[in-house]
Amino acid sequence: MAARKALIVLAHEERTSFNYAMKEAAVEALQKKGWEVTVSDLYAMNFYPVISRKDITGEPKDPEHFIYPAESTLAYKEGRLSPDIVAEQKKLEAADLVIFQFPLQWCGLPAILKGWVERVFTGEFAYSYAAMYEKGPFRNKKAVLSITTGGISSMFSLQGVHGDMNVILWPIQSCLLHFCGFEVLEPQLTYSVRRISADARIQTLEGWKKRLATIWDETPLYFTPSSFFDLNYQAGFLMKKEVQEEQKNNKSGLSVGHHLGKSIPPDSQIKARK
Repeated sequence: MAARKALIVLAHEERTSFNYAMKEAAVEALQKKGWEVTVSDLYAMNFYPVISRKDITGEPKDPEHFIYPAESTLAYKEGRLSPDIVAEQKKLEAADLVIFQFPLQWCGLPAILKGWVERVFTGEFAYSYAAMYEKGPFRNKKAVLSITTGGISSMFSLQGVHGDMNVILWPIQSCLLHFCGFEVLEPQLTYSVRRISADARIQTLEGWKKRLATIWDETPLYFTPSSFFDLNYQAGFLMKKEVQEEQKNNKSGLSVGHHLGKSIPPDSQIKARK
């Protein structure tokens, strides 16, 4: 049996950072279990994170009215994307597991990582409205966010000043990763990394290594199945009426995004259903 392949996308500028240490721990743990590991260290690569016409070689289809998503999709199909994008797409294509290692910045992805996604996740390669969410192009792959925060965990709670971490994670885990087909595993959250002790950091790194030893066997997070929706423009991509009827008597909604005006299922973006 061929070895499984992992891609780690690191978005931190310092080699002395805890994010870098988490990346190193992941490489060590996965290789110990026989994985082939590739790393995209975005700062070390000096990855350019801004979409532009330069992402496409040759003449655009409509230079007078340039629409990036349409042009980049066509360029992907015709093999006309810039070499740096193609290189990252090949890494993604080969990977069974993708780990995104980054510090939470302004409750989202660091700019360099967001730009990496915007340039690399082109139409037809990473997504398609004809086949999205659990049917998306990356449906045979798994992804996990490994995130550090400056704030303590209580700041990201239901009563915390920053609000519920489940809500913060939804756009990344559902609208990005799951939309492209990934099975999304429980996020690895390391809170208040600058304030924890040296011993706690060591314990966190060892816990991450232990988890990675069996990560492929983990249960992914639950997302509302796309079969619950009428997936066409005429119907507006809305939830089917029969599904809405079935959900009427439930006390909570289906997910963070599909709450149906009810309470959000607790920790649905942090813990997998058992």
